[in-house]
Amino acid sequence: MSSATTTTELVPLELVRLDARPASKEAAIHEAVALLVAAGSVEPDFEASVLRREAVSETYLGKGVAIPHGMVEDRGLIRKTAIAILQVRDGVEWNAGQVARFVIVIAATSDAHIGVLRRLTRLIQDEDKLARLAVTDNPQDLVDALAEDPAAPVASEGDFARGFDWVIDYPSGLHARPAARWADTAKRFTARLRVRKGTETADARNLVGLLQLGIVAGDSLHVSADGPDATAALAAMQETMTSLSAGEKAQAAMAAAKSAAAPVSGWTPPGQIQSLDGVAAAPGLAIGTLHRLAEAEPQIPDRPVPLTEAAAQLHDALTRTRLQLKAVAEETARRLSEADAAIFKAHAALLDDTDLIGLAARKMVEGHGVAWSWHHAVEETAAQIASVGNALLAARAADLRDVGRRVLAEIDPELRAGGLGDLPEGAILIGTDLSPSDTASLDTTKVAGIATALGGPTSHTAILARTLGLPAMVGGGAGLLALPEGMTAIIDGSAGRLYLDPGEADLAAARAFIAADEKKRAREAEARSLPARTRDGHEVSIGANINTADQAAFAIAQGAEGVGLMRTEFLFIERGDTPDEAAQAAAYGDMAKAMGERPLIIRALDIGGDKQVAHLDLPKEDNPFLGVRGARLLLRRADLLEPQLRALYGTAKEGAKLSIMFPMITSVSEVEALRAACERIRAEIGAPQVEIGIMIEVPAAALMAATLARYVDFFSIGTNDLTQYTLAIDRQNPVLAPEADSLHPAVLRLIRATVEGAATQGRWVGVCGGIAGDPFGAALLTGLGVDELSMTPRDIPAVKARIRDSDHAELKSLAERALDCENAAEVRALDRPRIEAAA
Repeated sequence: MSSATTTTELVPLELVRLDARPASKEAAIHEAVALLVAAGSVEPDFEASVLRREAVSETYLGKGVAIPHGMVEDRGLIRKTAIAILQVRDGVEWNAGQVARFVIVIAATSDAHIGVLRRLTRLIQDEDKLARLAVTDNPQDLVDALAEDPAAPVASEGDFARGFDWVIDYPSGLHARPAARWADTAKRFTARLRVRKGTETADARNLVGLLQLGIVAGDSLHVSADGPDATAALAAMQETMTSLSAGEKAQAAMAAAKSAAAPVSGWTPPGQIQSLDGVAAAPGLAIGTLHRLAEAEPQIPDRPVPLTEAAAQLHDALTRTRLQLKAVAEETARRLSEADAAIFKAHAALLDDTDLIGLAARKMVEGHGVAWSWHHAVEETAAQIASVGNALLAARAADLRDVGRRVLAEIDPELRAGGLGDLPEGAILIGTDLSPSDTASLDTTKVAGIATALGGPTSHTAILARTLGLPAMVGGGAGLLALPEGMTAIIDGSAGRLYLDPGEADLAAARAFIAADEKKRAREAEARSLPARTRDGHEVSIGANINTADQAAFAIAQGAEGVGLMRTEFLFIERGDTPDEAAQAAAYGDMAKAMGERPLIIRALDIGGDKQVAHLDLPKEDNPFLGVRGARLLLRRADLLEPQLRALYGTAKEGAKLSIMFPMITSVSEVEALRAACERIRAEIGAPQVEIGIMIEVPAAALMAATLARYVDFFSIGTNDLTQYTLAIDRQNPVLAPEADSLHPAVLRLIRATVEGAATQGRWVGVCGGIAGDPFGAALLTGLGVDELSMTPRDIPAVKARIRDSDHAELKSLAERALDCENAAEVRALDRPRIEAAA
């Protein structure tokens, strides 16, 4: 039986009343139940059952839709399943703050009404359609609206009248990142956009639907549209799809080049040995014993709550998870690269998928709890993605489950995944995959390596393993899970291979290889500890950009001489509430202890722009990068500024050697106000004086450097934001971001202006932006007169090596030539002779 037929049987036209005018919720229920009684669907006492339901649970679905229904124990009052609809054009107050324009009374003896409930949850997402239905004079419109099945395949519907054909030329096919761009473009228009591959189609707004098409390189697609702005929508979609080609090809070429340049394996066993192959995820060789991760299926309790409360819980959990993912993406970009971080942005896009959220909502409407509904919606959706048979999409299914677990933990903290527990020494962890909560708790002194059945080189496991320096293999398949616990194995992360039950000769060869590698790294470590001093004696200070004290030891081991930037915003982003003075003081004290006598520069809270924190209740801004962020926010929120300053000066009073740096400074008045707050709190606490510096992130500050230098002790240039504001390019814009090159001559000239302005007052200048960690960028900055470079710890050895292998006079000449270039490409070309000579 078709959906339309079923709905017509459930909602005959005589059960639809247009322009009803009930005076109250009770009157609306009475009027709708009267229709059901007249149709012979329910007993007259059903009305009392519906009113009892109203007293114990919420039936307002949202967006003007209420769905009153009877108590479960009163199903005997229902003669046949039916649904009555009142259209209340002027609305009727349902509960406080709720106005119902559609009162849909459900009388159901079985699950025959579930299809209608599913369609209702989809319908309330279409506010334009609801507005039209609220004033329609045709009762069939309401019946038809409930007959439209959102879950039905759209393949049989064919193409819309207008469209275009396109052959996908993305080497990796349509994966999460470009699919998210397609969906974002489609959402800008009211027109319906449909993508067809063969006989299968998907709504272009639906990220999961697009991925389920399993589009690979060479597939022919037809994109069609229907609606008032269909022509503009098609043009925008074609531009988006085409514009991504160059970037996708470039990424594929870079990956291929890296693969071709890398050895197939870092180690070759001396004899024949059984092995299991996967995908290389993180380089290195290690010997250990297999330790299987416990993978019990989570038991999700089904605890229904009123629908309005359920919707609020899910919305809040999704919001907090998006902020977590933004923080993870930022941190990954700083530690590794923007390309590695991009997958987390695609993960966040998965949480915007209307079908996924709609599926969870339908389960809640059917009477299930929030956590239960979300978990089952994620599992069903992930299973659909994995069933396509595309290895890349199978990894995305694992990503969806991973993101789903994050949301689940936000819905109910009791469902947060536990740690890995006690691990044996030298454990090679094997399992289906590792979640972020698992990887965050890894004890690297015990874990020798990681091997997973699922995942790819952009999976959480791979990214974290590279960051931690653990050899890792992913995508090992189901055979990996059948390996016996405790077996000795050798993991080669460079080749993506796990050698099983090696003999003594194999173990001896592996130990020799590891020993040689350790000696090599020891020599590098010794070099990392040497200062960044040019051959003619000019020295540059080298600092690390880190967030927490537990990152300090690694930074020092990499050669950091101090912390050039401690980002305090991560104390706020990574938790669900605002840390108080004591919590902040503990974090700053731990960092100070970890760094000892080394310099420690702590940046005051830098929130706004691309860094938002839900629990701070910041107003939504149309252009947050040009809004209230950084120092502007601190000066307007004493509740944020003063506890942080008290915690910082309290830490200084305990003997910590720290400096305070304020972000997003544009004027002298801001500096004066902040210094006054610092001095007042310092005097109250009785703390010693500390150096106070500012970030140079906007052209105004760079051009006013000589004036600003009178009021501060040092400058630190944030080249990422300085580039963004100088070139008027949002560095998060996926189309323009590649053009936001910090080596653009305009940016370099502002850096030179900052250095010259600081020199008028004898102030020192640091750089804590991205180009400080690029060896060529660091060379240019040194030539421009920068005194300190602060970067991601893993970048330190290469930067120090580049400076030690240079003459200061040579670097100054290089900088002068860069200032005379016309664009960033010309600047980068200045390094070509050195690259060719090294080759």
